[in-house]
Amino acid sequence: MSNYLFAPPPVTALPILGSPQHFPVNRLFFVGRNYAAHAAEMGFTVDKARETPFYFTKSASALTPSGSTLPYPPGTANFHYEVELVVALHRPGFRVAPEQAHELIYGYAVGLDMTRRDLQQAARELGRPWDLGKDVEHGAVCSELLPLPGQVLAPAAIGLQVNGQTRQSARTNQLIWSIPELIADLSRFYHLQPGDLIYTGTPEGVGPVQPGDQLRGWVEGVGELSVAIGPVA
Repeated sequence: MSNYLFAPPPVTALPILGSPQHFPVNRLFFVGRNYAAHAAEMGFTVDKARETPFYFTKSASALTPSGSTLPYPPGTANFHYEVELVVALHRPGFRVAPEQAHELIYGYAVGLDMTRRDLQQAARELGRPWDLGKDVEHGAVCSELLPLPGQVLAPAAIGLQVNGQTRQSARTNQLIWSIPELIADLSRFYHLQPGDLIYTGTPEGVGPVQPGDQLRGWVEGVGELSVAIGPVA
């Protein structure tokens, strides 16, 4: 007999390429404005010499596997895609030096940061948190993980198509803050844990989707994901 008032949620986990095991997910961290061209299309200029990365989070329950149909969420008329390289951690770390950051890496995946853009922009203009715009149910899509323990991914193409038309296309070496720099910086504020995922930022070309749209995202050498946009929830 359970001591819980109701059944706890199941463990959130991702499939691992070539393995029967699954990767249990702890937290979801997202990096904002980490490609210069995307920052520009959002109306910002990033000066790495004077700025540090910034982050937001999503609930682990928002994680959704590739191949899903995402319901068009309530409260928005401007639902956007953002394709991202995802880094999965399998070791703990706190105040990690950039030179040791690679030791925390388990592997990589392709992700989508789905965003209620109108709500995000309204919150930004009022100086309010982005939660309603970013922490969207089903709004953190992720492919299966490619295990590359201890390895920093080589520069790779990243992109996204909507209904077969390419909307985003870049390379991961265009990241303003690199993977080791992000891990090291995050570890100044959090005791990073096995199961943490870091969505490293999106290139330019973000835009809206509508019910019925088909999305395909990829990172060269890592994998692909695909999702459909369903009816309004």
